[in-house]
Amino acid sequence: MASDFTRSPKLLKGALVVFETVAPVPTNLIVFQYNPDAMVRGFMPLGGREGQQGAGSTEPTLPPLQTFQMAVELDATDQLADSNPLARASGIHPTLAALELLLYPASAALILNKVLSLAGSSVVTPARAPMVLLVWGPFRVVPVRVVSLSVNEQAFDQLLNPIRAQVTLGLRALTIPELQQAGPPFDTLALVNHIAKEVLARANVFNSVEHIGGSISF
Repeated sequence: MASDFTRSPKLLKGALVVFETVAPVPTNLIVFQYNPDAMVRGFMPLGGREGQQGAGSTEPTLPPLQTFQMAVELDATDQLADSNPLARASGIHPTLAALELLLYPASAALILNKVLSLAGSSVVTPARAPMVLLVWGPFRVVPVRVVSLSVNEQAFDQLLNPIRAQVTLGLRALTIPELQQAGPPFDTLALVNHIAKEVLARANVFNSVEHIGGSISF
């Protein structure tokens, strides 16, 4: 009798979930074709004022500013082999466009502001880049802002559509004021991630005690 059990566990894919409106409804989902082999994370302590150390004190009074950097590989070889019509017509242009637009404000907001400006309205508001969630496994769902993006296009089809590229992403976790401005449910994510990190750190205590106990022999 054949077993349904597979020796290869299902691999979770990292993703960027995009929210281009104030409603908490995703407008785009960018799933990584291949999970990056590495992620560089950085932390910058924040003091009593946003973005600055507290006067006369080095104690953190706000969560640190967290940054991420990763390289995402894109390849249309399999889609082209399967005669995927979108890949044959445009290569990886759609995925590149979705990533690049993470640095752009919505065109509708730009058009509206232009119309309001021509009409002499004073209600013109700065257009903003979309809200993005970095989803990297069940313990890491972080609201971020894309701060840098570079594309290394490495192969092209006969129409000069890129069919293979490496995209280097620089991300910054949103600060508490930015999340409060975004409103629910985003305004609670920083605290949820903070508490989850504390829970994981407590688990490390038990692991350390277990290792110490196992290393003691009588």
